[in-house]
Amino acid sequence: MDNNWIKLGTTHQYDNPWISVTEDQVINPAGNKGIYGIVHFKNLAIGVIPMDREGNIYMVGQYRYVTGKYSLEIPEGGGPIGIDPLDSAKRELKEETGLQAKNWEKLFEMDLSNSVTDERAIVYLATDLEQGEPDPEETEVLSASKIHLTEAYQMVLDGKITDSITVAALFKMKIKLLENEK
Repeated sequence: MDNNWIKLGTTHQYDNPWISVTEDQVINPAGNKGIYGIVHFKNLAIGVIPMDREGNIYMVGQYRYVTGKYSLEIPEGGGPIGIDPLDSAKRELKEETGLQAKNWEKLFEMDLSNSVTDERAIVYLATDLEQGEPDPEETEVLSASKIHLTEAYQMVLDGKITDSITVAALFKMKIKLLENEK
């Protein structure tokens, strides 16, 4: 499908080490002038499903400032653009859980909220795990837990897990396991 938007100009509204916000002056598909605000992310979103041989996954819980609530999630964080995303995934897994994995598989890539942001996510499956000591960032107060994949999947269905990367990752793993059973 063709791009029916015309950009007339861009104004930079805000910038910090993680994001920048721009406002584009546009002509929309209906032919009317308007504005479009865009949040540009300076990192990739990286997620990891660490899974042991019994089908348990390791998750972290933390209070999320933006939503004002506790969130149970797969280990995830930011990976600098231009750095191998797998290296960022390994770092995030070690920081948040202390785990290291011998086997890595890229599960998928996705746009997180493509109506207002250009943020991309990459999610990996990590297996053949070895436990070490976590080293979370100063902004993270994490509680780690080991949950069987079927229980975590049910928590998504019950609305107890709502983080978008985690939801997508758990659905992807469910589909992957169903395909492997065929």
